[in-house]
Amino acid sequence: MAEKVLMKGNEAIAEAAILAGCRHYFGYPITPQTEIAAYMAKKMPKIGGCFLQAESEVAAINMVYGVASTGKRVMTSSSSPGISLKAEGLSYLAGSDLPALVVNVQRGGPGLGGIQPSQADYFQATKGCGHGDYKMIVLAPSSVQEMANLTVKGFDLAEKYRMTSMILADGTMGQMMEPVCLEEAVVADYDKSWAVTGTKGERKKNIINSLSLIPEELEKLNFARYDRYKTIEENEVMYEEYMMDDAEICVAAYGIAARVARNAIVKARAEGIKVGMIRPITLWPFPRKAFEAAAEKVNSFICVELSMGQMIEDVKLYTKSQKPVALCNRVGGMIPSPEQVLESIRKANEGGNK
Repeated sequence: MAEKVLMKGNEAIAEAAILAGCRHYFGYPITPQTEIAAYMAKKMPKIGGCFLQAESEVAAINMVYGVASTGKRVMTSSSSPGISLKAEGLSYLAGSDLPALVVNVQRGGPGLGGIQPSQADYFQATKGCGHGDYKMIVLAPSSVQEMANLTVKGFDLAEKYRMTSMILADGTMGQMMEPVCLEEAVVADYDKSWAVTGTKGERKKNIINSLSLIPEELEKLNFARYDRYKTIEENEVMYEEYMMDDAEICVAAYGIAARVARNAIVKARAEGIKVGMIRPITLWPFPRKAFEAAAEKVNSFICVELSMGQMIEDVKLYTKSQKPVALCNRVGGMIPSPEQVLESIRKANEGGNK
């Protein structure tokens, strides 16, 4: 096993991408993810890769589209306002069934907002960032090690299902430093017969295109795409359960909020409160079955989020609102403290969260 090194979350993503075989990066600097671009700018030329700082986020995502069409591993990264600018390109990638990795290290908003951490892009990521019917695989790390691991996983899932994977982190995860183990990834040999690589006169030419002017054909494409999404929902869900065996209260949290919540849960357990946590690692596909099962045995849920309440809507949906679901949140770049989460747990234990 490789030795652990101390790295920022953003740097871990960049190095993991390189180890996973990514040799093409296109981006545009924006806090708090700029270290990803800086790392790629330094490393890519040394390994025969391509780093290009595009003139805009719009240009960057269309460059990703071009390389993805050739079947090569390619990525871009940005933060919340920049991802909004990439939304059209993300829809084009989905409409052309192209694999790519996109990283969003979220900051407070809306608008330019601030540069501090946020989780307010949950809707944007999980409900389709851009026009049309489509999904992205959305992965939510809660440690620097997961920033690296899920980057590799993101590339793999993107190629396996020919679609975009997104790492949805937040400013804290991007900037914090932790020991991380980085190893060369085993790159699976997925079918690339669809790619635009030049025919050499030996095969029929491939065409990458999201335009379909015959309604019946476009409908067929959309239905087929959603059949593939159903397969992903059945086979690729990832989540972590913490102290859920005897839990009477279930905390739902991801990313940095889950780390805060874990500390609060330990304190609550010391007070005799039976509380546990379900931490979604895939935000899409959402671990609906885990929450459905939890709803059969716990008395209430608490969503801990760095937003005005976005994931809470999925928790309510998949628990069929059988039990009360409360929101414990901070916004604008603020992070809930363990004490704030603990107070919400105490209130739920007393039957006060409705």
